[in-house]
Amino acid sequence: MKPTKTLSVFITALFFCTILSFAQENPAPQYITATTMHWNMDKENFSMSDWKAAEKMYMDKVIKKNPYITAASFYMHRYTASNTELVYVQAYNSWADIENAQKKNEELINEAWPDEAERNRFFKDKDSYYKAYHSDEIYATLPGAKLLTESPTEDMILYVRKSHLAFPDDGSNEEFMKYHMMWVENVIAKNEKIKAYYPHVHAWGSDKREFVEAYLISSMEDLENMNQRNNELTEAAWSEEELKDMDSKAGKYFTGKHGDYIYTFIHDLSK
Repeated sequence: MKPTKTLSVFITALFFCTILSFAQENPAPQYITATTMHWNMDKENFSMSDWKAAEKMYMDKVIKKNPYITAASFYMHRYTASNTELVYVQAYNSWADIENAQKKNEELINEAWPDEAERNRFFKDKDSYYKAYHSDEIYATLPGAKLLTESPTEDMILYVRKSHLAFPDDGSNEEFMKYHMMWVENVIAKNEKIKAYYPHVHAWGSDKREFVEAYLISSMEDLENMNQRNNELTEAAWSEEELKDMDSKAGKYFTGKHGDYIYTFIHDLSK
């Protein structure tokens, strides 16, 4: 038996209204910022190797030295709505650290490029790879994350599922937590295809309904096999009757709308 779509979404979700209380119990980073950018396709002499060299220099000289940024990474379009898209993600231990990180970045930038003319040239060139417009979102992380055990030495696949919460009046935090942790412990944690798993919800941005699950996978082949392995683990953990009961309680929490996105994680542009 395969778990239903409603169940697969529900048992990894939590109420938006409980973000802050849950985040306080979560040992992983508390907040994530995601900046969606677009390549400047009109740039002359566009060079991916030069772009990577510039971003790596900035990562080494600034981001990796900033104690307020616990993690940072680039994700490039693989299967998304636009081939010009890339997403830059940073993680923080607190809301205050988001602002503190920006101030620290300015200090580190001035230290790394003390000459103003040289500094301006570097950032003008680095920024020329992107269109002027971009979008920013801030998410609160949720308990149940599966973290990488070691730093990647190769590029990986990031599968992202964005679902919409429905906010039912008769929902409860306890019910969310119960099924969330059951799913994480019995399926996510035991699925060897899933190298890392990050559940998070909207904290500041365009759509408060967003519930986002990010799965880090070694390859496209493993991504194809991930759901099959999830099904096997689900069938081993619960009977068909138990699954039907869980599913019957799940639908009210979601609108049924979701989107799927696949990115390439750039291993050597990460903290």
